[in-house]
Amino acid sequence: MTQTAHITLHPEFQIGAIDPRIYGSFIEHLGRAVYGGLFEPGHPTADADGFRGDVLELVRALDVPVVRYPGGNFVSGYNWEDGVGPVSARPRRLDLAWKTTEPNTFGLNEFMAWCRRAGTAPMMAVNLGTRGPDAARNLVEYANHPGGTYYSDLRKAHGVAEPHQIKLWCLGNEMDGPWQICHKTADEYGRAARETAKVMRWVDPGLELVACGSSGRGMPTFGAWEETVLGHTYDMVDYISLHTYYGNSANNTPGFLARSLDMDRFITSVIATCDHVKAKTRSRKTIQLSFDEWNVWHSIASWEEALPAPWVEAPPLLEERYTFEDALLVGSMLITLLRHADRVKIACLAQLVNVIAPVMTVTGGGAWRQTIYYPFLHASRYGRGVALDLQTRSPETNDPELGPVPALDAVATQDPELGTLTVFAVNRGAKALALDSSGLDLSRYRVVEHLTLTHLDLKAVNTLAQPDTVVPRPNGDAALRDGALNAHLAGYSWNVIRLAQTTEA
Repeated sequence: MTQTAHITLHPEFQIGAIDPRIYGSFIEHLGRAVYGGLFEPGHPTADADGFRGDVLELVRALDVPVVRYPGGNFVSGYNWEDGVGPVSARPRRLDLAWKTTEPNTFGLNEFMAWCRRAGTAPMMAVNLGTRGPDAARNLVEYANHPGGTYYSDLRKAHGVAEPHQIKLWCLGNEMDGPWQICHKTADEYGRAARETAKVMRWVDPGLELVACGSSGRGMPTFGAWEETVLGHTYDMVDYISLHTYYGNSANNTPGFLARSLDMDRFITSVIATCDHVKAKTRSRKTIQLSFDEWNVWHSIASWEEALPAPWVEAPPLLEERYTFEDALLVGSMLITLLRHADRVKIACLAQLVNVIAPVMTVTGGGAWRQTIYYPFLHASRYGRGVALDLQTRSPETNDPELGPVPALDAVATQDPELGTLTVFAVNRGAKALALDSSGLDLSRYRVVEHLTLTHLDLKAVNTLAQPDTVVPRPNGDAALRDGALNAHLAGYSWNVIRLAQTTEA
């Protein structure tokens, strides 16, 4: 049985310009994200620097503009100096965050070389757990200062003549979390973050800085943490961070696919807090949002139980196998980010390779795309320009926690330079939707393609042996009739409908 759904599509319904950095990702020294993921000397596809060529190819296709590094929980115990200089002289350390041994054969300069190969930019995090302003300012000097000082000349001695010019920095990670090394109260962190930001900017005035928000909307510190931290740092930072993960431990598909509504409310709440502090401080500046960890993560509540025997080097950790159902929620989470493009300017799918990731590898073997790879690929590739609010109507169900849940979750993007419109839509329901539109007369457009991601089994996964179990297909039936868009959206489906202006336009 097919139900009906409607969108009102018009260029005047602009949300805001889309910062390409909302399609960022994240690499932490955790499990096989670095060792066996990005970096595996001796692998059949590895280049002279040990970077896996098969992984680079899959990452380049995603067009990821920024990658956050090196953590994550890892950064709160990390000495950046351990990862630079001659590899043979680098210390092996106990990583208390993940109970593993860190060999430090991959560090800042290797990461920057990898970024250049991948066509991405760094989002560097500084340690505000065991360290503070002094280590952070020295790192900025090492990374960004041209030369003639101790740390900039040390970089040159390490074989890197030109500065890295890293402009985007995170001031620590999840500092309200009891799991974090040297976690802090909001006042303790706010003061430390302010002083760290101050000296980092004195070294390089052109930096963009991200203050830590609360570790999640469910934290008892949430809300009050953001207000207090921004009270200390408002004039010194540009963004505040948000982190969230969703799982389906109850095997409740409708409730799971509705979780993007919680993400939407999370964003709205943080915006309200930012603007409250703006009013209190009488500032003319607007703090933007960096949603620098987000994904599906089913085992988040039991990750500590999955830790291996302590002090193993690069063990497999947090290696989720993503289902078709997971891809649908990831699609809705991307739609939610686009729906807040006016304030969410940075976002990082956590993570990029092997650890809760769209790309998986076998150490010494092949690599493949998980189901969640495809919605991210489509959004990154086609979701550029300006985000458009779609006034939608569709059947609803009721979630005990979240309330009314529309079957249709959709947003549009417009690229005026290319003359394109793209509609991203998730059908959260089991029943098909007959979609039509009003608003903009689309007579001077044509349908370029209608991509669909569907599968009869919500729990279907991709594997190395069967990498194409869940893949998108250009088999949608979107068409233009009398200046309106019409399309069939299969039950439980991700849809990308691409329109382009005709030459007469």
